[in-house]
Amino acid sequence: MKIPALLSFLPLLTLGAAHAQAPTAGTDTAAATARATEASAACAHPFGLYDNMELLYKVTNAAGKSTGELRQRVVRLGSEMNKKKTRATTTVLLKSGRYDEKNRLSSQQDLTFNCSRDTTFTDGLTQFDPESLKSFRDRIFDFAPVNIAWPNQPTVGSKLPAGGSQIQVRSSAVDLAKVSTMVQKRRVVSGPEAVKTPAGTFQCYKVESERESMTRARADVAFRTTVRLVDYYSPTVGVVKTEVYDKKGKLAETRTLAAISKGK
Repeated sequence: MKIPALLSFLPLLTLGAAHAQAPTAGTDTAAATARATEASAACAHPFGLYDNMELLYKVTNAAGKSTGELRQRVVRLGSEMNKKKTRATTTVLLKSGRYDEKNRLSSQQDLTFNCSRDTTFTDGLTQFDPESLKSFRDRIFDFAPVNIAWPNQPTVGSKLPAGGSQIQVRSSAVDLAKVSTMVQKRRVVSGPEAVKTPAGTFQCYKVESERESMTRARADVAFRTTVRLVDYYSPTVGVVKTEVYDKKGKLAETRTLAAISKGK
């Protein structure tokens, strides 16, 4: 199985009733440098992640009953510059495991998060559902994740690009089906607002979207399932809470950040 790697300027100062001083080139350069420095600092540890840090999410159903946990551990964090030495990119590698209510491991995957300039990108495989491939036993899976963008300085009302996972199912001789789970129609609808979780209270933006899961066996045949997502996103911590609503608009599942371990 192969997984490819995937401020505006300050307003003019008014002097008296009729005089304004235009910004100098030096002032403009200083402001640009300050913004770049701020963005670089935020990206040095995207979502506040450090080596060996562990995150624990509790998963509950519509009735609030526990259905398991999601555990993520940082196994490596590093940064590199582009060839022109003008932009740094921080990469975080995580081990992610889903456990059922009896603490049995049900699925596990490696995830890659990236941060560059003013945006952190989470791995599209965070949306992958192992159940979607259970009917394709003894087949070859080619994964093509599409990173999910999370701006470090969200703007209420802005639209965010789609992301998720796309998988080509094949035998050694022929393509059999395409399976995808994409989060689309993403929009920052409000915030920041305080969101309380077992791990703490965080200032979050509310991001609404639509998650479409599709299996296409032939060009003219596709099976789709669509749900609505509400993510509560903190630029300093990441997504601290996700609510999943079914096609009837009823709450079906909630995932909540329950603990953050700094590691050793």
